[in-house]
Amino acid sequence: MQYESAYLKEELTHAGWRQAADGEMPDVAIINTCIVTQRAAHQSRQAIRKAIRENPNGMVAAIGCYAQVYADELSSIQGIRLIADNRAKGKLIKFILSMADSGQRSVVLKDFELGMPFEFLPIGRYPGRTRAYLKIQDGCESFCSYCIVAFARGPYRSLAPEKVLSIIESLAGEGYREIVLTGIHLGKYGVDLDGNMNLNNLLRAIGREGFPVRIRLSSIEPNEIDQDLIEMVASNKWLCRHFHIPLQSGDNRVLKRMNRHYSGYEFAGLIESIYERIPLAAIGVDVMSGFPGEDPVAHQNTCALIRDLPVSYLHVFPFSPRKGTAAFAFDGRNDPEVIKKRAAELRAIGQDKRTEFYSSCLGKEFPVLAEGWYSEKKEMMKGTSDNYLAVLFSSSNDLKGRIVPVCMERIENNKVFGSPV
Repeated sequence: MQYESAYLKEELTHAGWRQAADGEMPDVAIINTCIVTQRAAHQSRQAIRKAIRENPNGMVAAIGCYAQVYADELSSIQGIRLIADNRAKGKLIKFILSMADSGQRSVVLKDFELGMPFEFLPIGRYPGRTRAYLKIQDGCESFCSYCIVAFARGPYRSLAPEKVLSIIESLAGEGYREIVLTGIHLGKYGVDLDGNMNLNNLLRAIGREGFPVRIRLSSIEPNEIDQDLIEMVASNKWLCRHFHIPLQSGDNRVLKRMNRHYSGYEFAGLIESIYERIPLAAIGVDVMSGFPGEDPVAHQNTCALIRDLPVSYLHVFPFSPRKGTAAFAFDGRNDPEVIKKRAAELRAIGQDKRTEFYSSCLGKEFPVLAEGWYSEKKEMMKGTSDNYLAVLFSSSNDLKGRIVPVCMERIENNKVFGSPV
């Protein structure tokens, strides 16, 4: 979503528009919606209604996943002038410009098609950001039983490798020193392309170019990380030592019901393989609490698996029933208070894992992308290391946008402090 929102902002700027200042009534408010959880859907609706309430004479556009899957719900909200799905984002500026001075309402919806191409949304800058995001893959065909994304994003499609290389070169020329490769299902990059193209081969092609940037991978499925990819990350300094891997459950019965195609044992083997080859790699894990049929034993199986593994941090998601998914009709739903309690236990384990990971990095040097002042008065900058440590470090100069070698020295209040080497 960050990538797509940045594209829309840039295209509107090119068309002569500017972002409304704080307190200024905008002519157009665009809400790029998310429905991955009930909370995200609720926040999308709140943002839409807030825009309508605060500026009833302006144009409100609700776009993205909500429109793709639940257009009827959006249509019931009075005041939305444009409802547009994910396929319309490349043409959205044209729709907005044509509608801005009229009072008409428009709904732009189109079904996904097998074999449809990747929609390239060119972006030159990410104002205010020190890292750039490059979306190279879209679509999902996994149909995990709890997830609405496959319905919202359509079939697998990939950005051509020559385009990927060209955009990386352009972003590097703009001064970016870190680029995050993103995708709805990143590990499926290339499955729709001719030849022997996949994520590993794309990374090899990027490496051959010798760009003055480092590459970070966004979330990637556990059964799509092989020894070849682990070895590439271990052997190349331009590849960030950072894996974010969805687990969802450590109980095999629950995994099967989720339509996840691996076991807890196989997941553990992958994490151990990464840790053995790259001991200081950040390994983030997504985990869900309270899936239908998850009993206390299944929950404890998940907790035990995570406690035993060298993971670095957790993203914990309480189960959220999504209309249209298989799990929406599953029996064995857990009480919301039980789900909340289990999520809290998982988050506590995650905090312990984060502290352990931070401690393992003390006394060691890491390349840190400086992101700006944490406190200019105290001459303290903030940044992110290649292995995803959020770091505060002393500097008398504004080093924003540069990669600085920093030695990690201490932990205070869940923050890592260091000094430039």
